[in-house]
Amino acid sequence: MPVSREEAGKQFFLKRYLSLGHRLTGDESTRQSIRVNTLKTTDDEITETLTALGVKLAKVPYLDHGYTVEKSGFSLGASIEYLLGLFSLQEPASQYAVQTLAPEAGDTVLDMCAAPGGKTTQIAACMMNRGLLYAVDVDRARVYALENNLERCGVGNSLVYHGDAARLELGTVFSRVLLDAPCSGNYVTDPNWFRRRSIEDVHRNAETQRALLSAALNVLEPGGILLYATCSLEPEEDELNIEWLLSNHGVALEEIEGPGENGLTQVFGRRLDAEISKCHRFWPDTTHTQGFFLAKVVKI
Repeated sequence: MPVSREEAGKQFFLKRYLSLGHRLTGDESTRQSIRVNTLKTTDDEITETLTALGVKLAKVPYLDHGYTVEKSGFSLGASIEYLLGLFSLQEPASQYAVQTLAPEAGDTVLDMCAAPGGKTTQIAACMMNRGLLYAVDVDRARVYALENNLERCGVGNSLVYHGDAARLELGTVFSRVLLDAPCSGNYVTDPNWFRRRSIEDVHRNAETQRALLSAALNVLEPGGILLYATCSLEPEEDELNIEWLLSNHGVALEEIEGPGENGLTQVFGRRLDAEISKCHRFWPDTTHTQGFFLAKVVKI
């Protein structure tokens, strides 16, 4: 009996993950999570409000303002509290990316692929609405969602640009850059992922990501921080791109601690620069989040 496209894709990718040290099933999942918007409320206020409405929350220990939703009798995304911008629906690994970037009030920050704005609003909250935050996205329809989220969450220190971040000339040098790169994603948050994705997609995305990495470094000040993030488990989009970055640009890596594991230094029989162990991976089977990769890059 012929194997379906979905099953063939599933076996192909799961075999790759096994060779990288993780026996995944393809059925791993992540719970809905929220991030408290400290521009408008406090953790105590919103958790008290939601608890009174029958929502059961559990604090994520490695997040500053993140909670998993253990129980809710209604759609949190349709609640008054959400519409007022008191919290955002945001996956834990995604929240950890901005925590790792650690923007501050005096920074000038670029969010290169910002829509729909979850991380952008988190950056603004870290900056306490001070400093300057540039948010860029290439997709016009998604820029509308970005603008709506910024307004909903009370962000007042941002400038929004529609365009390709790899080619956009902003005339500004940044102290911190977030490149949450367009990537292949992973199956944890996409039930059709194994049917839709191929290794050709992975290679195409890796090439696009390298162009964005180069553009990010061009506008980053010496000593500035670039946080490179993907929600891809594929080494071509993660460690192999950082290997390329170390070989082609004047950069260093800072170690990332927290849940998950160090970046891979051996991929498909190839030994990588030992510095890449300073990167960080969220594996769905051990962190119970979506797959995620983080690299904290310093421009020399």
